[in-house]
Amino acid sequence: MMMPSFFIAHGSPMLAMEDNEYTRFLNELGKSMRPRAVILFSAHWVSAMQKVSDIERYGMIYDFMGFPEELYRIDYPAVGNHGVYDEIQQAFRQNGVAFQSETTRGLDHGSWVVLRLLFPGADIPVIAMSVNPRATPEEQYKIGQSLASLRAKGVMVVGSGGTVHNLRAVNFDDDDHIDHWAQDFDEWLERHLADWDLQSLFNYDTLAESAHLAVPPYGSEHFIPIFYAMGVADQDRKASLLHRSYRFGNLSHSVWKFGL
Repeated sequence: MMMPSFFIAHGSPMLAMEDNEYTRFLNELGKSMRPRAVILFSAHWVSAMQKVSDIERYGMIYDFMGFPEELYRIDYPAVGNHGVYDEIQQAFRQNGVAFQSETTRGLDHGSWVVLRLLFPGADIPVIAMSVNPRATPEEQYKIGQSLASLRAKGVMVVGSGGTVHNLRAVNFDDDDHIDHWAQDFDEWLERHLADWDLQSLFNYDTLAESAHLAVPPYGSEHFIPIFYAMGVADQDRKASLLHRSYRFGNLSHSVWKFGL
């Protein structure tokens, strides 16, 4: 079964407890699919070397502060899959991608918030992956490309982050408007994704409207998972915007599907 890849915004950790337009959308999206496993590149796992989890059952990482106590009691008992891990190893080696195995790290909220909304039963195996903001977009894309063969084996690849993610600019006291610069950036991105314009996309930081606000240098790790997810679908080169909404003025909830 051929699977698409996705870029999914993980937003605030509070999504794990909320019932809103976006959480309902992700619930329904998850019901429409039954992948063999999920490979998830999380903005909250940054490393210079590509890391690949080989874990039987994941622990929880609550990598946030100042939220309601019940959020820290959520458990998402995700499991790994050594067979899929072996297939990733083989794909990386065949494509010359250097990597390291990780056997102890739990799931950060960039992973478990999204997975819990998509697959609340925790019954889909997960392979967690790191991202490298210091790599070029071309290098990030090529890592995704190297995993393309797993799509035909029923494995779904997800990049978890946010197209617009600037915590210094969000307004937690105002959830009723959308900042024009956030929309400008997302609309620029939409145009170039529709054309699969890699030259422009790889140079988003100098070409995109409001890129300095939407993807500040200190927060690029939230944007770059889109390149890993795109690379997986390089043979199809089809991008579909499934959902877009905003919170707190500019925190984007975008879901992109690539391939198929």
